[in-house]
Amino acid sequence: MAPISKETDFLVIGGGSGGLGAARAASARYGTRTMVIEGKRLGGTCVNVGCVPKKVTFNAAAIAETLHQAQAYGFSVQETAPFDWTTFKNKRDAYITRLNGIYERNLTNDKVEYVRGWAKLLSRNSVEVTLDDGTKTVVNAKKILIAVGGNPKVPPQIPGAELGINSDGFFDIDTLPKKVALIGAGYIAVEFAGMFNALGVETHLLIRHDTVLRHFDPMIQEGVTGEYERLGVKLHKRSTTTKVEKDEQTGKLTVHYTQGETEGLVSDLDHLIWAVGRTPATAGLGLEEAGVKVDKKGHIVADDYQNTNVESVYALGDVTGRVELTPVAIAAGRKLAARLYGGEQFSTAKLDYADIPSVVFAHPEVGSIGLTEPEAIERYGRDNVTIYKTNFTAMYYAMMDPAEKGPTAYKLICAGPEEKVVGLHIMGLGSGEMLQGFGVAVKMGATKADFDSCVAIHPTSAEELVTLR
Repeated sequence: MAPISKETDFLVIGGGSGGLGAARAASARYGTRTMVIEGKRLGGTCVNVGCVPKKVTFNAAAIAETLHQAQAYGFSVQETAPFDWTTFKNKRDAYITRLNGIYERNLTNDKVEYVRGWAKLLSRNSVEVTLDDGTKTVVNAKKILIAVGGNPKVPPQIPGAELGINSDGFFDIDTLPKKVALIGAGYIAVEFAGMFNALGVETHLLIRHDTVLRHFDPMIQEGVTGEYERLGVKLHKRSTTTKVEKDEQTGKLTVHYTQGETEGLVSDLDHLIWAVGRTPATAGLGLEEAGVKVDKKGHIVADDYQNTNVESVYALGDVTGRVELTPVAIAAGRKLAARLYGGEQFSTAKLDYADIPSVVFAHPEVGSIGLTEPEAIERYGRDNVTIYKTNFTAMYYAMMDPAEKGPTAYKLICAGPEEKVVGLHIMGLGSGEMLQGFGVAVKMGATKADFDSCVAIHPTSAEELVTLR
């Protein structure tokens, strides 16, 4: 039986943040006949196994910390039972399921055709879709967008690596573990380690160097690393994992590692979580058959306008390997839809990848936009860079004993005689919410004088950024 054939103007492969952003804009704003193909749950990594359930879990961890700190403010809070992870997980799962439904309804409202299935490129204008029931459909489209995201890696070269789980698997854990190990030093490893630790889990973090978050400013790297050690996360620095073993009787895991010439292990683990990067989800996508170019890491090569080397085929989001953040993919998708279908006034629309703010929901929170101090010095020269920074104790901790007080540290990196702010890095309570407003200022090209001219809001931590001397 010949495959059923369909036609559309704009075909989006991938129902994650970037794909949905482009599809909904193309259809609802510009009246383009649009189709989305997705084989998993709508919303992609962010909604299902990323930003959203992660932030919900971070909120639970923050409440645990608040309960612990409440005594300093005169509250006699006693827990009648331990934290019920299973109930929490079930409610979190139900929330995500509701979001999946909302995403599907939004597609319907915006008149985007949604096909549940797996796509494979046949040519620059044709895709074969395998539906859930195994039947195949060929979709012919004038333009095709690839926005399939990425998948977390588990290193195959390490014996027993498959005994651990990846970051997706974190959200499948149905009972609160007693002891876990995480391998990695980036966003995911640091965030999960902080959450587990705050919820009372013995948490081990194995990192290859001396600090976590090594792509961030040194102030952030050193500050978060030191605070995690203070909070009781057991850091294994300069460690290289060599093998993983499982006790068949207890089901517990043991991680073996080396630190130079020294060998070590972490045993009796309920879970091992790999957080060592992601790979583009391009397997079976037919890129080679369609002639779409990829780089040495497998990311689709796309220019600033999301064009691939194949005419009428575009790519954006994590599959391109550029600034792998959900809002970046959404913004790129909307810009692409405007350029393709919005008329002459949007003919040069593209996302500006400079000065994109990002936040790590660590303990404490971290916010960053622009250049790190080493990057600024490399670009402008040491003599042309001025650094303003401060360390202080947020007023929230005023009622607490010294050992209970978390750190707060801010840094402004300014360049040239006009002292344009080219980097802003903050660590402490509320950094996530705080950075959004300051991000606007940096994006607009604010100078140190502009910051100084803004009257401080007192008493807040944020006021320190406009009173730096």
